[in-house]
Amino acid sequence: MIDEVLALYQQVILDHNRTPRNFRVIEGGRRAHGDNPLCGDRLTVYVKEEGGRITDASFQGVGCAICIASASLMTGVVRGKTADEIDALGDRVRDIVSAAPGAPVDDPGGLSALSGVRRFPVRAKCALLPWRTLHAAIRDPNVVSSTE
Repeated sequence: MIDEVLALYQQVILDHNRTPRNFRVIEGGRRAHGDNPLCGDRLTVYVKEEGGRITDASFQGVGCAICIASASLMTGVVRGKTADEIDALGDRVRDIVSAAPGAPVDDPGGLSALSGVRRFPVRAKCALLPWRTLHAAIRDPNVVSSTE
């Protein structure tokens, strides 16, 4: 059963890497750049906000499958959320990717596919870079977020 779940998670990651959702520029919104110098991941996250809620989110850049899939999944779940809700969601994602392999997954909106990263702890930074960059875009636009 565990192998079947891991295979499903891997398929989700590969699908989002091959055909990332929301891979585009948003004009007139906020943005931040992210960089993972050890892996080579580089991306820009764009957000639009109205009334204290994110109305649109997207990204562009290059990176490993985990980074691109994480950004793709992220941009799909943050619409309609406040900055505080997104920060809490980012904390939950951090917990998902850093927990021990086999630990139960608290699934925040379909992000459980990122739990496969647990088997490769050095790759947690790849999964978290989009979330750190999103945080910067919302809280401190136009800065560079880094994993180092």
